Amino acid sequence: MTKAALRTLARQSRRTFVADRGDAVFPAHGAAVDSLLHCLPPGACVAGYAAMHSEADPSRLLTRLHDLGFSLALPWIDGAGPKMVFRQWVPGAPLDLSDAKFSQPKPDAPVVTPDVILLPMLGFDASGNRLGQGAGHYDRALALIPQAFRIGLAWSAQAFDALPADPWDMPLDAMLTEREWMVFPNSRIAP
Repeated sequence: MTKAALRTLARQSRRTFVADRGDAVFPAHGAAVDSLLHCLPPGACVAGYAAMHSEADPSRLLTRLHDLGFSLALPWIDGAGPKMVFRQWVPGAPLDLSDAKFSQPKPDAPVVTPDVILLPMLGFDASGNRLGQGAGHYDRALALIPQAFRIGLAWSAQAFDALPADPWDMPLDAMLTEREWMVFPNSRIAP
């Protein structure tokens, strides 16, 4: 199956899961989240995202991380180019709407280099491959900060047996779903 066909299938699966669940907000507590918290370096800067459509919405989780003393960031893309950077953010701070129609920090928020990046996605597999929207923003940004832990955030319904991976696709170190915490083979995160 092509990546385009997989994206169509993944979007439908995610929409159905959220509709059946009745809520797209990701839990901020539970055993899986506790496992994530255990692996975060003290004082780390954690980049999240502002969820779109049926993406797992990390807003409660980001608020909890902020309350625990972690600094936060969100992705930011200038309308003039495809380069993604991360800008400092705190829960409740006003956001702008990007040209790509996602919420992002104001352009005067400081650019930061996150230690941990929580990534949205359409799908993932047991090898740590991630199926994104297809624009490559995250893969390009991750290539520039290879030391950052790459942690996927998605619903369990977004799991695939296997996904195709191109040479430029950046694999995940770990995955957090509403059900479980998974550390992938070759991860830089201690299980």
